[in-house]
Amino acid sequence: MIFYETPSAKMLEFDKIIEQLESLAYTQKAKQQIRNLSPSLSEAEVKASLRNTTEARIMLEKCGTPPATALEGTAQLIEIARKEGCLTPGQLEEIAVTLTATRRLKDYLSRGKSYEISLPYYEENLDSLDEIREELNDKIRNGRVDDYASKLLKSLREGIERTEAKMREKADLVIRANKECMSDSFSTTRNGRICVPVKKEYKFKISGSVIDKSSTGNTLFIEPAAVARLYEELQEMKIDEENEERRILYTLTALLCDKAEVIERNNATIEKLDFLFAKGKLSFAYDGTEPHINTDRVIRLVNGRHPLMDKNSNVPLRFEIGNGIKGVIITGPNTGGKTVAIKTVALNCLMAQCGLHVSCEKAEICMNNLILCDIGDGQDLSENLSTFSAHITNVLSILRKADSESLVILDELGSGTDPTEGMGIAIAILKELKRSGANYLVTTHYPEVKAYAEKEEGVINARMTFDKESLKPLYQLVIGEAGESCAFYIAKKLGMPESMLREASKAAYGEEMGEIDGAELIKEKNSHIRKEKKNHQKPLSERFKRGDSVMIYPDKKIAIVCEPVNERGILRVQLPDKKIYINHKRVKLYVAAEELYPEDYDFSIIFDTVENRKIHHQMERKYVEDVLIVDADR
Repeated sequence: MIFYETPSAKMLEFDKIIEQLESLAYTQKAKQQIRNLSPSLSEAEVKASLRNTTEARIMLEKCGTPPATALEGTAQLIEIARKEGCLTPGQLEEIAVTLTATRRLKDYLSRGKSYEISLPYYEENLDSLDEIREELNDKIRNGRVDDYASKLLKSLREGIERTEAKMREKADLVIRANKECMSDSFSTTRNGRICVPVKKEYKFKISGSVIDKSSTGNTLFIEPAAVARLYEELQEMKIDEENEERRILYTLTALLCDKAEVIERNNATIEKLDFLFAKGKLSFAYDGTEPHINTDRVIRLVNGRHPLMDKNSNVPLRFEIGNGIKGVIITGPNTGGKTVAIKTVALNCLMAQCGLHVSCEKAEICMNNLILCDIGDGQDLSENLSTFSAHITNVLSILRKADSESLVILDELGSGTDPTEGMGIAIAILKELKRSGANYLVTTHYPEVKAYAEKEEGVINARMTFDKESLKPLYQLVIGEAGESCAFYIAKKLGMPESMLREASKAAYGEEMGEIDGAELIKEKNSHIRKEKKNHQKPLSERFKRGDSVMIYPDKKIAIVCEPVNERGILRVQLPDKKIYINHKRVKLYVAAEELYPEDYDFSIIFDTVENRKIHHQMERKYVEDVLIVDADR
């Protein structure tokens, strides 16, 4: 099952986040990657994914929206070219559009290199194949091979036009010379032939072949003999034209076939960038921020919001769990925002682990191996389960899975049954949750559960605020205080007599609840979070030395360092055919310089041109006037 279709993800409305994110992508591969998005259990992967989202957001803010193309069918067209097929003019035009989009994307990324981030250096993975693109644009126009694609084609098409004009002239001469034989004064085309409309009774007066006749049979459409001779010439020229067009198309297809791997690599890079920029656009849409990720079981949200709610009407949420606190019991009146509060926490945690920004001013999110939820009615009509039965079935499943790395969200715990028994079950569930070691957020109305949270170590009460004068909820969460359902207060404000309120209070709180122990549950095995390895790395300036052999990712190309890392984290490397600047995050040491070269090795042999080395040699011996040493790669 796709993750966003799982029950917990749907309860948190993560499927709606995926829908929004998918609508922001152009390419089908990026859309598929979004549909397959699920929380990572690797701390390093989550941090890297969040960094990518942040850098995409920076690019969008600094450079605007990137040029994009859907790349629809490009892979299939390249496959046709590889199998020695011949692409049609329309198909070649699609490739040309893709290469033009690649050129624009390269230019866009190049502008972002000044912002000291890694993402713009994907530009090095893109090759817009400018010569082939210009060739395609010159020879294919408006879905056909252009007249000027070759001199021969231009000559043939001009000859075809002249011959067709002559054929019309010949037909018109026959009509003017034999007006009394014609049923009309214009020539016409029948079955691809130019014909004159001859009255049936004059059939033998006009020299030529009968091509067609009218529905009444009174008019015969005859191709004059003079026109027929020209028609044969025309067909020969059209065959030559078709052969020349086919030659041009095969030549262009062969050019693309030679660069198939380059185009496929371009497409893969564009699809990856499309995915990253979709995440950046989503962050921009709800004003997201990159959270700090930890494995210390700490969750802290500063002015958190539900990303699907209107920012202007959503009351910011301040929430914290961890540092000895494992459980938060939230109480307060109905429609007070308890459910929205716990969904906001869980959804932001889930989004962070999927590499998406959180809708908070500031956030600290812990890694969770599972986010388990029981929210809403939960009634399963197909299995004939009541609301309470459905809740208990789901909660028992959650308790089997939850462990010390999980986050559990339970809404209206113990509701849907006899209040006394429901309260007892609620406390039993809370005790089992505490034994599991999971972080958990629970909403409830039971006063006994509030009392349990007050005395239980590692569990804390929280309440949703309520304006008792206007009888309206304020939707603010206050951690450390127990809330009230406010039912008695609301009833009093609405006119319920004091005597009835006393009776209600006696009935509700007159009997004290006994303690209930939860039965031990057999746990299911869970996957565990992979913590990021803490490397004590050298300073950037010492990370790479001149002459080091390095590997460039993701293409795994081998290069030689010619300029070490600067203060912006950029180094310069020598590839077989050129020197390029690249972010240090995309480079890994392959073989150290001291293992490749002697201590006093002259690196100018590798990095300088022969001309520059000669000039250097002359300058070492004597003063050389009016000489400028130029680095051709700059």
